[in-house]
Amino acid sequence: MKNKYIAPVLLGAGIAAVLYSCGSTIPEKAVAVTNFDKAKYLGKWYEIARLDYKWEKDLNNVTAEYSLNDNGTIKVNNKGYDVKKDKWEESIGKAKFVKKDNIGMLKVSFFGPFYAGYNVIAVDQDYKYALVAGESLKYMWILSREKTIPESIKADFLIKAREIGYNISDLVWVKQDKMN
Repeated sequence: MKNKYIAPVLLGAGIAAVLYSCGSTIPEKAVAVTNFDKAKYLGKWYEIARLDYKWEKDLNNVTAEYSLNDNGTIKVNNKGYDVKKDKWEESIGKAKFVKKDNIGMLKVSFFGPFYAGYNVIAVDQDYKYALVAGESLKYMWILSREKTIPESIKADFLIKAREIGYNISDLVWVKQDKMN
C-alpha cells in the first residue's frame, strides 16, 4: 500500500526541482545588463565581496574564470582558499544564457540539472568591474579584474545593491592575499 505513494512523491519532487531550476533567476528590483558582451566578460575575475553562503563559507582569495565550451555554454571555474582547512578548493560548472546572449542574465550549474541565477546587473564599459545578483536577495557578488576595486565603483555598486534590497552590511569582504 505504501508503494503507491512513493511514485507520486518522487514525481512531485522532480517537478519541483525542474520548476526551481527554470524559475525566476533574478531579484524583483534587479535588471540584467543589456548590450552585454559575452566575449569581454570571459576571463578571470577576483571576488571583492559577497553575501556568504555555504559553498563559499571560509573562502578567501576567491576567483572565477569564465571560458567558452565547445557547445556554446560558458565554463565556470571557481577557486578559493579555505582558511579553516588550509587548502585550495575548486569547483567547475557551466553557465548558459536565460534569454539572449546579449543580456547579462545567466543560470549556472555545478550540480547536474540544477541551476541558479547569475545576473550581471552592472558592469563598467571596459568590463573591469561587475556587480552580480543571484536569483534572490541572498546572493550577490562584487567582482574585479584586479585584486582591488576603486572606492568610487565600490560606492556605486553598494548604492545600487541597497536600492534593489540587498542588506549590504552582511557583505563579506574577501581577502586577496595569496596567488592561485
